[in-house]
Amino acid sequence: MNIAIIFAGGSGVRMGAGVPKQFLEINGKPILIHTLQLFQEHEEIDKIYMAINEDYIPYVEHLVRDFRIDKTAGIAAGGETAQDSIYNALMLAAKENPEDSVVLIHDGVRPFVEYGVISDNIESVRTYGSAITCTPCYETILVSRDGKKVDSLPLRQESYAAQAPQSFYLKDILAAHEVIRGTSDGYRNMVDACTIYRATGRQPHIVIGNRGNIKVTTPEDVYMFRALIQYKENEQAFGFGLTDRLAVRMNRYKKRK
Repeated sequence: MNIAIIFAGGSGVRMGAGVPKQFLEINGKPILIHTLQLFQEHEEIDKIYMAINEDYIPYVEHLVRDFRIDKTAGIAAGGETAQDSIYNALMLAAKENPEDSVVLIHDGVRPFVEYGVISDNIESVRTYGSAITCTPCYETILVSRDGKKVDSLPLRQESYAAQAPQSFYLKDILAAHEVIRGTSDGYRNMVDACTIYRATGRQPHIVIGNRGNIKVTTPEDVYMFRALIQYKENEQAFGFGLTDRLAVRMNRYKKRK
């Protein structure tokens, strides 16, 4: 069983919009729906669970009906923090699915992860037990404790930016959450699933993602997302390149021959 866990409980403060960023409409549909459709249309994904601010659950239920996201298996109420929200969705999935299910934890506002990256995440979990989608850093990364002086500069060739999905066996990531929730600090400084997993002594495995897999957080990101959509539409209409799904299927066919 392969399960997508989509969390979309943000308030959109940094976006400065009147509605949470996941519900901003781009090309006639909310960003959240753009994201959900990636997993709805992926042949290896069996179910989708979401974590949503409780006030917006009825609206999301309406959206998934209108846009026919029929892999939706459940919607959990968001918690106090993003990690609380993800934990709620994981617990809901655990009630209904085998503990060795593969779960892909993904931001509701990352609507451009490529089809092949989702497949690579699933394969990595089955091979290594985890998958952290990353891209190599092409800029110099600075570490500063006070935001004023440079404390260290990691080597660029050793630096990666973590994205999503971040994927695990359901039992493993739930166990990691339980350990962290049992500490005095709880989720403090636990910025994502990779941090939680590694904090419990496990070694996450890197999967290389696509650089277009942006997180829509600021108004500038919206313009970038619109440009990426236009690029994809041109690609499909004028044959600039194969779509992700077709490319993956053709590669699999070649391997079988």
